[in-house]
Amino acid sequence: MQDPKPSKSALKREDQALKSLGQELIALAPANLDQLPLDERLRDAVEAASRMRAHGALRRQRQLIAKLLRQADATAIQSALAELQSDSIAEKRRFRLAEDWRDRLLDEGSAALMPCVDATAADERALRDVMTRLRQSRSEKSSKTARRELFRIVHDAIERQQVQQQAQRQ
Repeated sequence: MQDPKPSKSALKREDQALKSLGQELIALAPANLDQLPLDERLRDAVEAASRMRAHGALRRQRQLIAKLLRQADATAIQSALAELQSDSIAEKRRFRLAEDWRDRLLDEGSAALMPCVDATAADERALRDVMTRLRQSRSEKSSKTARRELFRIVHDAIERQQVQQQAQRQ
């Protein structure tokens, strides 16, 4: 027995999903496009669409991208895009957590130092040195530099900690 022909509604849903995927590809930065399994024609079409501003031209380019996605392995592209987006979400969480610890260290001073070291496994001596420089800074520029360095120490410690946890799970 032959497989039943997909319904018109199912074909429309599939087409809409490909157009949505194409729209997500257009919104990506060129560096992120390198990480996706796109053939040359599809990548060129996506890059051209990201430069277009005219509504009609952009609409036609999106249709072309959807057509090219029908010919490509859309599921592989979609899964690679999902992985890329999950990495981005994890980085945003790390960034926010590091900002929170930096702000807490700035507000509470030495009282927040040990909880920060315990939670993030940051280098206590490096944090103390930066906090001392921050208290002694006379200019806005040196104070800003010290705040950035404090953030970087905490962010790097959080990142190392998460990489270690991920390695242990595997």
